[in-house]
Amino acid sequence: MKLRLGIFDSGIGGFSVLNSLLSTRTDAEVIYLADVARNPYGEKDNKEIRNIAIQISNWFKEKDLDALLIACNTTNACALDLLQNTLKIPCFDLITSVSSTITSNSIGVLATTATVKSSFYKNNILKIRPDIKVFQQSCPEFVSEIESISIDYKKINYLADLYLGPLLKNNISELILGCSHYPLIYQILREKISSDIKIIDPSIALTNNLNNFFYPSNKFHKSNKYDSVEFFATGKIDEFSIKVTNWLKINKKITLVNLRREA
Repeated sequence: MKLRLGIFDSGIGGFSVLNSLLSTRTDAEVIYLADVARNPYGEKDNKEIRNIAIQISNWFKEKDLDALLIACNTTNACALDLLQNTLKIPCFDLITSVSSTITSNSIGVLATTATVKSSFYKNNILKIRPDIKVFQQSCPEFVSEIESISIDYKKINYLADLYLGPLLKNNISELILGCSHYPLIYQILREKISSDIKIIDPSIALTNNLNNFFYPSNKFHKSNKYDSVEFFATGKIDEFSIKVTNWLKINKKITLVNLRREA
């Protein structure tokens, strides 16, 4: 029996969640929605993000999902409650999933401006481990650069130094990639910090939670096939198609949708 799952992100960041999912189970039918028309979300205010979340949930209501995987940390931080209450299905999110996996006493969080302002990561971690020191760093330009068709790696490297600097001064032991886009530049970040600092990709914790909820994850064999994935985008479908090919090495049909009709 297939498990029908939705994955939502503002763009390609959800690819980290998609790959984590498909590496652990073969029974998933996935509907991937990318709101590229309004990407990036990280500099939007809380009210706008919650309005977008209403449109997202109304669109997914018609898809007969077993669960939703919220691959956008910003939406997670600002509108998780809204998505849960509207869809009334299990909603697996990155922030709650990863907060319970922390093992050290000094944590750095790289995230969008909206996620940092919400303090959702910090509050969730401290709820579980009040003794931990949590240092947050907003990265306002990362997503737009990662979403570029032709990535300017010189600028990515410059931004990485800029954003990592304040966290490294606080002697962090673990670094959370608090935006689903950031694992896509994992290697750049890894090379800039000590090997003693553990880098945490929340998509792995999210996938573990999903597998533990529905079935024991050890029943599934590794697979990385995209045959059962449908892609939807709110605009720029030609550009998004190129990104799907560049990042996932596949050619898939991209269906255009208008979320504003779902308000």
